[in-house]
Amino acid sequence: MSDQAYVKQSTPKPGIAEITFFHPSHNSLPSGILTKLATTITAAGEDPAVQVIILKSGGDRTFCAGASFNELISIGDFQTGKKFFMGFANVINACRKCPKIIIGRVQGKAVGGGVGVASAVDYCLATKFASVKLSELNLGIGPFVVGPVVERKIGLSAMSQLTINADQFMSADWAKSKGLYADVFEDAAALDEAVMKLADYLLSTNPEAQRMLKKVFWQGAENWDELLEQRAEMSGKLVLSEYTKKALQRFSLQ
Repeated sequence: MSDQAYVKQSTPKPGIAEITFFHPSHNSLPSGILTKLATTITAAGEDPAVQVIILKSGGDRTFCAGASFNELISIGDFQTGKKFFMGFANVINACRKCPKIIIGRVQGKAVGGGVGVASAVDYCLATKFASVKLSELNLGIGPFVVGPVVERKIGLSAMSQLTINADQFMSADWAKSKGLYADVFEDAAALDEAVMKLADYLLSTNPEAQRMLKKVFWQGAENWDELLEQRAEMSGKLVLSEYTKKALQRFSLQ
């Protein structure tokens, strides 16, 4: 495994685009990776040779640790903060607007923005190790940008539980019971088999029907370009607060 961050696209078989993101710090997401991830999803959606997209992360442990902690600490002004959180907004909106079905493969823990990524795909499969946590309140902010997509997937009650109890991981089975995961598997091998089986099935179905279904799935989210920008502004302001700066410093010393 490379120790360099990347976003890569591969073709495990004709018609399938496998998009993989990786960062050596538990697959956290700095601005550069967020930008590349959004543009890669958009490009795959526009590619006529692609019918199904698989979204995954590299490594065999954490799926995604959310925002890059080092980048959060370095934010010193509102525009920089807004731009950083817009990175998550752009990934979510890229998934929303993509006309192809996106299958999520979650092999390990999903934290903060990682829960947002798992919620933004159309069908998500996971291992039993894929517990979830919205940890933003610990840092003096909140899951404002990912909130709409998490709420859309698991409902306001479950989303608020994750948001308020920000220090606790909820199990993969809990996430399955709330609708985040369609199914949970014993290990990554079983997960990969299930992901490819679903992708193969989708290859055998009508691409035009899939495109129409995708629009139906995302009805009611047409205003998310504006909504998620407003949410990025909320986070961009909070990350500059004295409370958040102190919280980030405390975590950086742990």
